[in-house]
Amino acid sequence: MELAKSQNLKILKYILIIFFGSILLTISSKIKIPFYPVPMTMQTFVVLFLGMSLGYKVGLATVSLYLFEGIIGLPVFSNSPEKGVGLVYFTGPTMGYLIGFLFATFLAGYFNFKKNILVNFVKLLVSVSVIYIFGIFWLGNLIGWDKPIIQLGVTPFLLAELFKISILALLAKNIFKLRKFI
Repeated sequence: MELAKSQNLKILKYILIIFFGSILLTISSKIKIPFYPVPMTMQTFVVLFLGMSLGYKVGLATVSLYLFEGIIGLPVFSNSPEKGVGLVYFTGPTMGYLIGFLFATFLAGYFNFKKNILVNFVKLLVSVSVIYIFGIFWLGNLIGWDKPIIQLGVTPFLLAELFKISILALLAKNIFKLRKFI
């Protein structure tokens, strides 16, 4: 009886963590911070943070819930509802990046973050790069490979990404410690 109660509380804890993580990801997609050359959201920061702090299993569940919420029409994505909602928005130009969130969360959750800031930076760089790789492939297939895909879908965001992963690399050891509470 006590074991069942303990299991139920653990499941409830995971459900709440996943739910509040999806809310955090939604909030991070809505706040635009003035940055050069384009405004910056904190979405990729939160995607990596979720993987680092929750581990890959709970992190993936959190990002999956976020994507599901967007696909069914909740305005959780950046630029929604202004530029559409639901499956129509999801399958637009940003779909590759959104799918890349899953893989970036997995990698950030899989990696072990210790004291070496440079090693942590490289691990985060690899993790965030997956988002852009998926984004480029989807964008190229959607708008055509004859367009300057890298200049449209990567270059404007590089400075902001370097800024975000630098902050995460500095905080990685402490963020990684959050896992013991999960």
